[in-house]
Amino acid sequence: MQETVLILGARGRFGLATALAFADAGWRVLALMRVGGRVPQQVEGDSRIDWLEADLYDTAGLARAVRAKSPDHAVAVVVHALNPAYTNQAWKTQVLPMTDAALELCKVLQATLMLPGNIYNFGENMPAQLTEPTPQVAGTIKGQIRIAMEDQIRRSGVRSMVIRAGDFFGAGQGTWFDQAIVKDLTKGILTYPGALDVPTAWAYLPDLARTFVALANQRAQTRQFDVFHFAGHSVTARQWLETFAPVAQTQGWVKPGAGLRFKRLPWALIRLGAVFIPTWAGLAEMRYLWDTPHALVNDTLTALIGVEPHTAFADAANAALSDLGLKRPQSERCADTCQAMPSGIRADGMAQSAAKRQEITKLEWSTSGSK
Repeated sequence: MQETVLILGARGRFGLATALAFADAGWRVLALMRVGGRVPQQVEGDSRIDWLEADLYDTAGLARAVRAKSPDHAVAVVVHALNPAYTNQAWKTQVLPMTDAALELCKVLQATLMLPGNIYNFGENMPAQLTEPTPQVAGTIKGQIRIAMEDQIRRSGVRSMVIRAGDFFGAGQGTWFDQAIVKDLTKGILTYPGALDVPTAWAYLPDLARTFVALANQRAQTRQFDVFHFAGHSVTARQWLETFAPVAQTQGWVKPGAGLRFKRLPWALIRLGAVFIPTWAGLAEMRYLWDTPHALVNDTLTALIGVEPHTAFADAANAALSDLGLKRPQSERCADTCQAMPSGIRADGMAQSAAKRQEITKLEWSTSGSK
């Protein structure tokens, strides 16, 4: 029997990735968006995802809308993929009310709540290996709100689970990955918030979304309130550099033989701007995350679902670049190269001598390296 999942915040990067993962796994997917919202372009026409417009805080109205969309199938799982703006004020005023609305809806629908957690709860003195029982002693505003949020869920009586993960990359925009780290990659620069050799936790979104599906399928085996850690990738800035170096060469972002430049995020400027820009203040408060080595231990997760969904780091990183439209297809690079070639040696399918083919190869490198 086909089961039904409701995604709250389905237009966001995580919500949409999760909607697609559940659809791929054969679930019926209901996707909530705010009144007046638009279906994301990348899933327009995807009949596996049924979109509905409703007010999150109107529990009765939202429940009616859900039941009208799925009269023959009760909603088994609700995924809480809602996020406020990244300011302390927005978090103070919106996070707990959003969570309360999600919990009230789950009570009416008799559904299991699934929430993506993060590592804010552990604070700046967190150990290098983070397990589910690791003490939660956050000193930041966002960390304390996250602790309160999970406590709110634990006390609600709703069957629920938190899946804790690192920073997102892949499947969309709006994270450190696209807004800072690879923002200037096409100029040969990798900008990083931390030092070169500090490992931090990362979650490739398609893998995390598939993990949600795997846990949803095993929800009968979980406790009333359960927490799981998604390991994902624990990598350093140096590993990002090493992974993107061959891509930069192939794409012509750096000259032949040259490497990517490593640039630190200007934290001093961010601290100054934080006085006037609330989002920057929120970023500055969480800087410690980039200076503190950490990784998530997934033993509890794998004991339940088996092997964690995992895409090799290089493959995930390259796919994330493609998702952002940064990588040009080989055909386009070839077109630029061929156009730049002298007509006498243009690669037009005519028979070429070995010497001329070598000449063309050299010219391709010099042409792509100058872009």
